[in-house]
Amino acid sequence: MGTITTADGTEIFYKDWGSGQPIVFSHGWPLSGDDWDTQMLFFLQHGYRVIAHDRRGHGRSTQTSDAPAGSRAGQYSRSLAWHLRSGRPLDH
Repeated sequence: MGTITTADGTEIFYKDWGSGQPIVFSHGWPLSGDDWDTQMLFFLQHGYRVIAHDRRGHGRSTQTSDAPAGSRAGQYSRSLAWHLRSGRPLDH
């Protein structure tokens, strides 16, 4: 479990468990990454790396009152993927 801070200052919470081929779980409104725990545990027990994040405005990620979270969802997903692939903190 951890957080990344994106270029616009948004903190995105994520869970990254296991190793092997990754499966990424992305929740819808009004849920959080925790809603995938049962599925994540199943695939983890079968040798997969499982990843879930809380979208901006949900769960343990930054709560904001500006533009809707969906308007930047792709940007945040790319930032998280880059971070997980490289294992390095994000450049700001």
